[in-house]
Amino acid sequence: MLLLTSVVWLLALCTVSLVGARPPKSRVPLRTPVPYVILHHTAGNRCYTPASPSRQRGGIQNYHMDYQRWPDIGYTFLIGEDGRVYEGRGWSTMGAHAKNWNQKSLGFSFLGNFSKSPQFHAPPGSPAEAWVLDGPVEFLWLD
Repeated sequence: MLLLTSVVWLLALCTVSLVGARPPKSRVPLRTPVPYVILHHTAGNRCYTPASPSRQRGGIQNYHMDYQRWPDIGYTFLIGEDGRVYEGRGWSTMGAHAKNWNQKSLGFSFLGNFSKSPQFHAPPGSPAEAWVLDGPVEFLWLD
């Protein structure tokens, strides 16, 4: 089980209203607490400029809503290399990030493609660096 034990960093969250996101078409409430946190990467470009994460978040939301026909962006939160955490669907709405796991998990996605370069560099002391995985951690590869 993947446990997220430190959530204080979310106080520095870039909310949907701050990044100019589209409103969701609908919402399905997520029964919390959930036992799993699923980590993803967006497989897109890495974020090297201050405007890049918000722009990428918008592009991902457009893709999920317009091409996947989902009611909103699929992830619960997105994490940029600028050290900020960007709200996706948020804590209380079921995501669309991992088939058969959405009703029992949160989906965190790192902005960028980490298949070729697996290191994520958040600035020291930033909200993205501050979160901690603690306790027994079991990585499950989901197809």
